[in-house]
Amino acid sequence: MSILEINQYLSNFHSEKIWENNDDFNEIPKVNINHVSYSLFLETFLLKNKPCILTNVGSKWRSKQEWLIHSNPNFDFLKNNYGEIDVPITNCHDKYYNSQKKETRKLKHFIDYWTEYKNKGYPENMSCLYLKDWHFTRDFPSDDVYQIPHVFASDWLNEYYSQSCKQDDYRFVYMGPSGTWTPFHADVFTSYSWSVNICGRKKWKLFYPGQEEFLRDNLGNLVYDLDSKELKDENKYPNYNKVAKYLEIIQNPQEAIFVPSGWHHQVWNLEDTISINHNWINGFNIQQIWSSLCRTLSAVESEIADCKEMDGWADQCQLILNATFGLDFPKFYDFLEFIARRRITHCIEKKTASSEW
Repeated sequence: MSILEINQYLSNFHSEKIWENNDDFNEIPKVNINHVSYSLFLETFLLKNKPCILTNVGSKWRSKQEWLIHSNPNFDFLKNNYGEIDVPITNCHDKYYNSQKKETRKLKHFIDYWTEYKNKGYPENMSCLYLKDWHFTRDFPSDDVYQIPHVFASDWLNEYYSQSCKQDDYRFVYMGPSGTWTPFHADVFTSYSWSVNICGRKKWKLFYPGQEEFLRDNLGNLVYDLDSKELKDENKYPNYNKVAKYLEIIQNPQEAIFVPSGWHHQVWNLEDTISINHNWINGFNIQQIWSSLCRTLSAVESEIADCKEMDGWADQCQLILNATFGLDFPKFYDFLEFIARRRITHCIEKKTASSEW
């Protein structure tokens, strides 16, 4: 199927925003996961695109039992069982464009650094290293160290990427000492995300969708660090004083945070912390993903509009879209087709089994 055919097919896909952000609230709701059904979670949080904290998550997970000792990271266990794997590391002291400088290390070497950094009292003259976006499940598919909470179970994204031919996923482990942090951002594809603290506490600042526009500099770039003194420079950030709606949250061990689509956020580790995180998409935010994809394509087309008469312009736009957003129209179409075919097949099989009975 050509780009033009895909574009025509997807043009019928409704692209209005789905979040309901008129329901103002000043504190993030906290709910015991054992007392919330999927239907209640759907009605209260998914449909309203509203964040929440779920308590009592992961107390029986193997990661809680094996990765910790006295509620702190069990460095010996982690080194002995996973030490030879290569993991992605960022340096929180080293800005690289609008992100943090990245490298790859053996986990055992990162643990050695972490031990030294902790024993020395987290000194400012040492690098502040954070293990982020480790595809643990991809690296150790048979190591069942956690279970997906039932309210997050409908996950088209990782269902799609779990195909053997894809060799990728959006399931991650984060590990870092006190003081590590993640810059201001929205999640990949403007997807949902959930994050469970195995140990340690995190501070989150979540901004209502649209508030991030007040956190752009005079060139249109999003702020890198919400703690930056530059934010108060009216010449560089002329709209910062208009920021009104954000939530500040402390996430404790065995708590899961649900971050809805399009909510920009920044996260700080207040203690030595290990967390498990998923990005996910399903029927309740697919519309938002499509809207974000279309907006990004429009921006790409505007940037290279002077080349529009050239052969292959539409294909080049899709190439840049994929590099910028992580998806293009053919991939999005393939994603939707995969999910639709699986659901149709399931319905047919269920109907056949029912008639045979």
